[in-house]
Amino acid sequence: MIGVFLDTETNGLNSQIHKILEIAFKIVDLTTGEEKEDFQTIISQSIETWEKSDQESLRINGFTWDEVSKGRTPRQVSQHIIDTFAKWGIRRKKAVFICQNPSFDRVFFSQLIDPDTQELLSWPYHWLDLASMHWALTMEKARRQSGPLPWETGFSKDMIASYYKLPSESKPHRAMNGVSHLLLCYEAVVGFPDKTSLVR
Repeated sequence: MIGVFLDTETNGLNSQIHKILEIAFKIVDLTTGEEKEDFQTIISQSIETWEKSDQESLRINGFTWDEVSKGRTPRQVSQHIIDTFAKWGIRRKKAVFICQNPSFDRVFFSQLIDPDTQELLSWPYHWLDLASMHWALTMEKARRQSGPLPWETGFSKDMIASYYKLPSESKPHRAMNGVSHLLLCYEAVVGFPDKTSLVR
């Protein structure tokens, strides 16, 4: 099974108004932990889209118009993703998406590759989230009275990292920083059953 660990950055939270500015992912063998390929790019948007930006979102991710105006076009990015997923056989029953916030990432990802195209390509419809994995495990520990309830420690990605004594995500909030930190947390929470010392 393959995991597509994915993160996006946008110029706001409303997918009806705002657009994806950056995408990053790592394609990982979920049995061994081997990283097959990674990808990160900034996506160009129009000045009209930029002017609708939510300033708090830009404060968090640190993007500037100069960066965004020089990004790759959405068409170029979508074709690269389609080609990469075809190369690694990213299809239903063979792969899943893993995110920190899949309800957010999926809707903005669909600005690049629309749902009908995703369906045509038989891409996975399972978008799994780290917080639910952590929640289930900590609830089981709490049931056995061997740990706190998940809402007592929090379940943001940085709070999950703290629970496992891992560093916080590097700042600013850029997509590859998010993917790398997600992968680090995933390994602590779930792990890779056949990982060896040879795997990064």
